[in-house]
Amino acid sequence: MHDGVTSYELLQFLHVFLFVFWLGPDVAVFAWGRKAVEPGASVEQRLVAGQMMTLVDVIPRAAISLMLTVGGLLSEYVGLEHPWWQMAGIVLLGPVWLGLVLVSVLRDGTPFGATAQRVEAGLRWLLIVLVPLSVAYSTVTGRLAMAPYVGAKLLLFAVVLLFGHLLRARLKPLREGLAALGSTGPSAALEETLRVSLARSRPYSLAIWVALLAAAFLGVLKPGVPEALPDATTFTINR
Repeated sequence: MHDGVTSYELLQFLHVFLFVFWLGPDVAVFAWGRKAVEPGASVEQRLVAGQMMTLVDVIPRAAISLMLTVGGLLSEYVGLEHPWWQMAGIVLLGPVWLGLVLVSVLRDGTPFGATAQRVEAGLRWLLIVLVPLSVAYSTVTGRLAMAPYVGAKLLLFAVVLLFGHLLRARLKPLREGLAALGSTGPSAALEETLRVSLARSRPYSLAIWVALLAAAFLGVLKPGVPEALPDATTFTINR
């Protein structure tokens, strides 16, 4: 028994909180996208839907930016210890990444905002490469022996980042088409561009949701954990 909330319980709550605010708004962005290409809707309604896509998309982007930091801190409580320099990087990653997201949104349309957006994209690509390499090294050296499911979750995170890049590329014609819709009005060619862009993005949206649900499933079941490993709550109290 213990009084108050332990650091482990707080990190667990933050982990679930970020998952909810990643998946939920991501589904909402897709729903607004369907409204944006709806032929029966007025131009004004479709433009508002496009604006809502951009606004709501900030929420999952913010959640993504903090997920590795919270997950890295949480992994300490299942026996995955990190050297000080690695822990420093884990702690700094979230605030820096979140700062890039906020600057790119709040300063959108300015050179500073464009720079922040490019740096964030570069950071994502860097993580797409480094996370699988880190998992491979940790697997070979036995660091993941106590919690092998953490490696699988990290790989799914890298896959989601990759799918996110592909998704944005497929949605670019949709965003550009909505801008043209506001300035020149609807046309048959523009309607086809909007429809095709959303249709091509759909598989990546679905793949991201499946990967997120799979990661959540692994986090609940914790497959591969040795039976002798003490319960994480007990581990926290004893610390």
